[in-house]
Amino acid sequence: MSSYDELIAFERSTQALSEIAGRLGWDQETVMPPAATEQRAEEMAAIETVLHSRRTDPKVGDWLESVDGKELDEIGRANLRVIRRDFERTSRVPAELAAEIARATSLARDNWVQAREGENFAEFAPALKRVLDLRRQEAAAVADGGEPYDALLDDFEPGATASGVAEMFSALRPGLVALADRVLGAGHQPALPDHTFDEEIQVRFSREMAETFGYDFSHGRIDRAVHPFSSGSGLDVRITMRTDPRDPFNSIYSTIHETGHGAYEQGVSRKYLLTPVGQGASMGVHESQSRIYENQLGRSRAFTGHLFGRMQKLFGDFGVADSEAFYSVVNRVAPGYIRTEADELHYNLHIMMRFDLERDLISGALEVDDLPEAWNSRFETDFGVAVDRPSNGVLQDIHWASGLFGYFPTYTLGNVYAGCLHKVIRRDIPGLDGHLSKGDTAPATGWLRRNLQQHGSLREPAETITAACGFVPTVQPLLDYLEEKFTDLYRL
Repeated sequence: MSSYDELIAFERSTQALSEIAGRLGWDQETVMPPAATEQRAEEMAAIETVLHSRRTDPKVGDWLESVDGKELDEIGRANLRVIRRDFERTSRVPAELAAEIARATSLARDNWVQAREGENFAEFAPALKRVLDLRRQEAAAVADGGEPYDALLDDFEPGATASGVAEMFSALRPGLVALADRVLGAGHQPALPDHTFDEEIQVRFSREMAETFGYDFSHGRIDRAVHPFSSGSGLDVRITMRTDPRDPFNSIYSTIHETGHGAYEQGVSRKYLLTPVGQGASMGVHESQSRIYENQLGRSRAFTGHLFGRMQKLFGDFGVADSEAFYSVVNRVAPGYIRTEADELHYNLHIMMRFDLERDLISGALEVDDLPEAWNSRFETDFGVAVDRPSNGVLQDIHWASGLFGYFPTYTLGNVYAGCLHKVIRRDIPGLDGHLSKGDTAPATGWLRRNLQQHGSLREPAETITAACGFVPTVQPLLDYLEEKFTDLYRL
């Protein structure tokens, strides 16, 4: 075997172990016995120790040194790029720290669930302090003198920086705020239906929606979770959803959103299976898939017409007069508390707030004990609504319990990418609405699979979008899409 072949064989085993670790996390969020948390934390720490040892094995460095990238094809060079970045990054983090992060975040996730149910941030604060301290240590080690937050952000979006994110937010925010103000001041304001929706029917309908958007259940499954998420890659990709008897759109659109993530991983070329390029290019690119599935396709006038008919058959008369009224309901703009349920205009304001708060947490400008007050104050400033309880505020997201500092900005980056992809899809598939009105998403999802999903991490994140779109991504297509959609919908 050549040095490259030996390196890839070693990486395949590392990737397989990483998938097992991911499955442990999925199990904890879905079906793990409630009293198993302490043992699961030790299991997570143990497997993270093994993974860290493999990722920093001196043999990896030797192989990287001996492989001549000029002799490799495009796939080989991409694998080498991803392995080298991971090796250099992981080598800066002590093994003991990596294991303790895995242990602490496993414990903190369960602590977050309990605190959220009891509306008691103080119950969660000690666990969050521990996770934050460990992530600060990791950030300092990886940054090696640079900005610690950049080191964390780079783990989710390679090449991204806090300054670049802040610049993107500055370009987006004025247009979003101005359009939201116009919409909220419009005379036409749709009302949510006053109806109870059977939760078991919602579960069955969620499965139907996943299949409608191309999710392959022979390589996946859907389960309930407190906070919907997706997990896995290759031949085992799982998604989750949640239900609310008063709000079926929560289950419908969280399912479509997670299906976007799952379909991306299922769509990566099988020839990349269990190799470094055999998964999504970044969380920003991942979010571009979930958001375009959920919003530009799932909330389009054409698809909601189909959705309205299906819901009438499943739930009977639920208080919405016709398909046009239904389109207004599922795109209703209101400054709500919950990020995952936010409309397209307010969603990115949620992300901007979290970005500023977590950046301050990592830098030390904000401490955990002061976080609820900082959250509530910023939320009221941005949304004009006072937070009524922790589960609608600082305890609503699981990300910080999981140690995912640096993750939030990728949601808005994904929205920006989705805007660019949608512009090109509409150009390339002029009859798309005819398909969507029949519940046929295949032309659009097939376009995404061919032009983006199948390539996995073959290219860097921004290059992945550029290759699919034919132009460098900017915020303008997203702003144009939102302006056109909501000006029409609210009769501005």
